[in-house]
Amino acid sequence: MIIFGTRGYLYQLAVLTLVCGWCGNPAAHTLRKRVTKFTLFFVPLFPFSTKFATQCTFCGGEQQIPKEQAEQLLAQHMAAQQGNPFGQAPGQGQGHPGYAPGGPGRNPYQN
Repeated sequence: MIIFGTRGYLYQLAVLTLVCGWCGNPAAHTLRKRVTKFTLFFVPLFPFSTKFATQCTFCGGEQQIPKEQAEQLLAQHMAAQQGNPFGQAPGQGQGHPGYAPGGPGRNPYQN
Protein backbone atom coordinates (compact mmCIF):
# COMPACT_ATOMS: atom_id res chain seq x y z
CA MET A 1 0.00 0.00 0.00
CA ILE A 2 1.33 3.42 -1.03
CA ILE A 3 0.13 6.56 0.74
CA PHE A 4 0.51 9.81 -1.22
CA GLY A 5 -1.08 13.25 -1.36
CA THR A 6 -0.38 16.96 -1.11
CA ARG A 7 0.33 19.45 1.62
CA GLY A 8 0.16 23.24 1.48
CA TYR A 9 2.59 25.68 3.08
CA LEU A 10 1.92 29.39 3.51
CA TYR A 11 4.82 31.84 3.93
CA GLN A 12 4.41 35.52 4.80
CA LEU A 13 7.14 37.37 2.91
CA ALA A 14 6.47 41.00 3.89
CA VAL A 15 3.95 43.53 5.12
CA LEU A 16 3.58 46.40 2.64
CA THR A 17 1.65 49.67 2.76
CA LEU A 18 -0.55 49.82 -0.35
CA VAL A 19 -3.85 51.36 -1.36
CA CYS A 20 -6.38 48.52 -1.53
CA GLY A 21 -8.13 47.83 -4.82
CA TRP A 22 -11.14 46.38 -3.02
CA CYS A 23 -11.92 48.95 -0.29
CA GLY A 24 -9.81 51.92 -1.47
CA ASN A 25 -8.16 52.40 1.92
CA PRO A 26 -4.42 52.87 2.38
CA ALA A 27 -3.63 49.87 4.56
CA ALA A 28 -1.07 47.22 5.33
CA HIS A 29 -1.07 44.28 2.92
CA THR A 30 0.59 40.96 3.56
CA LEU A 31 2.62 39.52 0.71
CA ARG A 32 2.22 35.74 0.85
CA LYS A 33 3.66 32.75 -0.95
CA ARG A 34 1.63 29.51 -1.06
CA VAL A 35 3.54 26.34 -1.94
CA THR A 36 1.85 22.99 -2.52
CA LYS A 37 4.11 19.94 -2.20
CA PHE A 38 3.63 16.33 -3.23
CA THR A 39 3.94 13.93 -0.28
CA LEU A 40 4.76 10.24 -0.13
CA PHE A 41 4.11 8.49 3.19
CA PHE A 42 3.48 11.95 4.73
CA VAL A 43 6.97 13.17 3.73
CA PRO A 44 6.95 16.29 1.51
CA LEU A 45 9.08 15.54 -1.55
CA PHE A 46 8.87 18.36 -4.10
CA PRO A 47 6.80 21.49 -4.78
CA PHE A 48 4.48 21.37 -7.77
CA SER A 49 2.58 24.64 -7.32
CA THR A 50 3.70 28.07 -6.14
CA LYS A 51 1.39 31.09 -6.02
CA PHE A 52 1.78 34.63 -4.72
CA ALA A 53 -0.92 36.94 -3.35
CA THR A 54 -1.45 40.16 -1.41
CA GLN A 55 -4.14 40.46 1.25
CA CYS A 56 -5.50 43.70 2.71
CA THR A 57 -5.44 43.72 6.51
CA PHE A 58 -8.32 46.24 6.58
CA CYS A 59 -11.01 44.50 4.48
CA GLY A 60 -9.48 41.05 3.92
CA GLY A 61 -9.55 41.36 0.12
CA GLU A 62 -7.00 39.11 -1.56
CA GLN A 63 -5.48 39.36 -5.02
CA GLN A 64 -3.20 36.84 -6.71
CA ILE A 65 -0.19 38.39 -8.38
CA PRO A 66 2.45 37.00 -10.75
CA LYS A 67 5.83 35.90 -9.41
CA GLU A 68 7.65 38.79 -11.11
CA GLN A 69 5.43 41.38 -9.42
CA ALA A 70 5.85 39.68 -6.02
CA GLU A 71 9.63 39.75 -6.43
CA GLN A 72 9.50 43.43 -7.41
CA LEU A 73 7.36 44.36 -4.38
CA LEU A 74 9.66 42.38 -2.09
CA ALA A 75 12.77 44.05 -3.54
CA GLN A 76 11.22 47.50 -3.04
CA HIS A 77 10.28 46.58 0.52
CA MET A 78 13.81 45.39 1.30
CA ALA A 79 15.34 48.54 -0.22
CA ALA A 80 13.02 50.74 1.85
CA GLN A 81 13.93 48.85 5.03
CA GLN A 82 17.66 49.27 4.44
CA GLY A 83 17.21 53.05 4.38
CA ASN A 84 14.81 53.13 7.35
CA PRO A 85 15.07 50.46 10.08
CA PHE A 86 11.40 51.01 11.04
CA GLY A 87 10.04 50.31 7.52
CA GLN A 88 8.07 52.75 5.41
CA ALA A 89 6.73 56.07 6.58
CA PRO A 90 2.91 56.37 6.53
CA GLY A 91 1.58 57.10 3.07
CA GLN A 92 4.76 56.10 1.27
CA GLY A 93 3.52 52.81 -0.20
CA GLN A 94 4.81 51.65 -3.54
CA GLY A 95 1.34 51.47 -5.05
CA HIS A 96 -0.11 48.43 -6.73
CA PRO A 97 -1.26 47.97 -10.33
CA GLY A 98 -4.99 48.48 -10.47
CA TYR A 99 -4.99 50.30 -7.16
CA ALA A 100 -5.58 53.99 -6.39
CA PRO A 101 -5.35 56.64 -9.11
CA GLY A 102 -2.06 58.45 -9.08
CA GLY A 103 -0.05 55.24 -9.20
CA PRO A 104 3.15 54.40 -7.34
CA GLY A 105 4.46 56.96 -4.88
CA ARG A 106 1.10 58.71 -4.49
CA ASN A 107 0.54 60.04 -0.98
CA PRO A 108 -3.05 59.04 -0.07
CA TYR A 109 -3.06 61.39 2.96
CA GLN A 110 -2.78 64.54 0.90
CA ASN A 111 -5.76 66.09 -0.91
